[in-house]
Amino acid sequence: MIRQFRKYWNRWESYKTKLTETHPKTAATVKLIETLFWATCIALILRQFIVQSSLVFSGSMIPTLAIDDRLIVNKLVYHFNEPKRGDIVLFKSPYNDGKQYVKRLIGLPGETIEIRRGVVYINNQPTIFPGVTIRRDYSFKEKEVIPENAYFMLGDNRANSADSRVWGVAPKDTLIGEALFIYWPINRIRWVR
Repeated sequence: MIRQFRKYWNRWESYKTKLTETHPKTAATVKLIETLFWATCIALILRQFIVQSSLVFSGSMIPTLAIDDRLIVNKLVYHFNEPKRGDIVLFKSPYNDGKQYVKRLIGLPGETIEIRRGVVYINNQPTIFPGVTIRRDYSFKEKEVIPENAYFMLGDNRANSADSRVWGVAPKDTLIGEALFIYWPINRIRWVR
């Protein structure tokens, strides 16, 4: 198979060389089309397996993420590492409507989670994220053990977030990746934490 590929590749390179000598304008067009083809192939591979762009469409993560922020998401990270508490995660909608949600991962599999007056307790210990601004509400949630291969997600804008308090835990197979940084709008470019 490799030998066959080399044979076709050498023929193609020979054709381009002859074309450059005989029809330079056509050769330039062919090179442009070839460049666009390979760039498209690389972009599709990157988009499918490595990174993805995502639009924040709600205010559930304010002030960390604003409406209309555009994120770059690392799709490889959870193939090699387990998700960690505090990660900002892109995952498939629990409503199976084709949308993607972005929330902060709060609870890990096997942990007990409870919310009292807006304070999240994991295994009976209050959870604090140093350096992260959480807009707290005063909600309550009964103690619940997070099942294996599932995660408890909350928005940073707790009073205005439909999250695991509403639709339950997010199964591991729905996780798409970890948000890395905001790339648009320009005045908000920064790493996400």
